[in-house]
Amino acid sequence: MTRLNTISRSIEIGLRFIGMWPDSAYPNLYWFSYMTTVVIVQYCQYAYIFVHLDLNDLWLLMDSLSLTLAYSLAFLKLLVLWWNRRIFHYIVKAMNQDWSECVINDPYRTTMTNMADIARRFANVMFSFYAFSAFFLSIGEHLLQSMDDASQLNRSRELPIKMEFPFDVSRSPIFECFLIGQFLYDLVIAFVCGLLNALLVALVLHVSGQIDIMQQDLVEISNGKYDNSTFLLVIKNLIYKHQRIITLSENIENLYTHLALMQVLWNTLVMCCTGFVIIIIVNSGEDTANLIKSVSYYIAIVMEVFVYCFAGEFLTAKSKSIGDAIYESLWYNLPPSDSRIVLFMMLRCQKRLTITAGRFIDLTLEGFTSIMKASVSYVSVLNAMY
Repeated sequence: MTRLNTISRSIEIGLRFIGMWPDSAYPNLYWFSYMTTVVIVQYCQYAYIFVHLDLNDLWLLMDSLSLTLAYSLAFLKLLVLWWNRRIFHYIVKAMNQDWSECVINDPYRTTMTNMADIARRFANVMFSFYAFSAFFLSIGEHLLQSMDDASQLNRSRELPIKMEFPFDVSRSPIFECFLIGQFLYDLVIAFVCGLLNALLVALVLHVSGQIDIMQQDLVEISNGKYDNSTFLLVIKNLIYKHQRIITLSENIENLYTHLALMQVLWNTLVMCCTGFVIIIIVNSGEDTANLIKSVSYYIAIVMEVFVYCFAGEFLTAKSKSIGDAIYESLWYNLPPSDSRIVLFMMLRCQKRLTITAGRFIDLTLEGFTSIMKASVSYVSVLNAMY
């Protein structure tokens, strides 16, 4: 049986894991346990940075700082998401109401099912991609380095995620246990990052499906499928549906605006650090394992920013299509009293739907190029200093 929800089952399981899904069992316990683990790991990471802080060795500083900042970003995003959990619960309730209306109408159900399928495929791709990146960030790097036995003879073993411990972790089997632990931790962090991206896309696709349904109703009205007695009722339902779309979009904006702001600012720094590490590795011509690790990590960070910007661009374009659909309908064939109502709807569509970063930067593809330009500029400055 097809799942009647735009949020896929994998996303729902992830939200239950972090205690965000409505009516989930022991949400506070799940959230507190997960956040406590992140805090402990973050303490060890920042302790390593302070102990090995040396501006003369920018490569080591940037390599450890890039991962540490990325995990700090995931921690802060979860805090913001938990703070706005009531907004998310309202969004889920509104989506369930939309799906309950689609069940009794086959054209509506087909449109929303197509959107749900796209959201499910995207979630699977995101989770697979982040799992691949997590593998190369942890165990994959160690496996590649261990293949070169000559380079390992005089080299002490180091964990992929730089951490400071009060005891020696380079001995077996302690090293292997911590290596597996870091892989599992990295996999969970990657899953959470992919979860937030997949959730944003699912919410935007749900709004897009509702906009497509509204456009279908506008086509039927302009084709004269309703008589004068039922026109006012139909147009009233259209106005109500449009208002619900606007409210749902505003709630998505309220849920993700601060997440997007942290994503833009934080990932600009992370891309700067990771890009600098890649340049140093390429110039040295050695350490292929670190190169693969850094490149896969850089692609994951760039993809994360791109998803946010593309979702904002897509939502803006879909909101403009409502006004275009009203304008292209045969509203001029309607009676004057009825056409005035449609024109008021057209005026209401002038306020576009969008997702912003902190309510002052629109997330667009143009903004994505600006972020990339800024990160490349910072990398050139670090390279000149080095």
